[in-house]
Amino acid sequence: MKKTTRRSDVVDALSLQDLSRFCRSDEAWVIELVEHGVLDPIGGTRSDWKFVGTSIVRAKKARRLSRDHGVNAAGIALVLDLLEERDAARRRLAHYEMP
Repeated sequence: MKKTTRRSDVVDALSLQDLSRFCRSDEAWVIELVEHGVLDPIGGTRSDWKFVGTSIVRAKKARRLSRDHGVNAAGIALVLDLLEERDAARRRLAHYEMP
């Protein structure tokens, strides 16, 4: 019997164009998120920008906030920061809770 393997391509980084397509948005929207501090690209110029890990996850969450709730870039920055603070507080609290 032949063994089958599942091949999975892991993406390490996305360019500005790739992230825009991934989020189904235009590049201007991604650039606006960078300007508001929502995303933190690696690279000096827009043509060199690469988005990794948390930036990709944040971009997807930002897209949902924008699409589903009409939140603008400044609001997205605030909401995502508050959600991260809440998650960090929950992790700290869980550390002190008794089993």
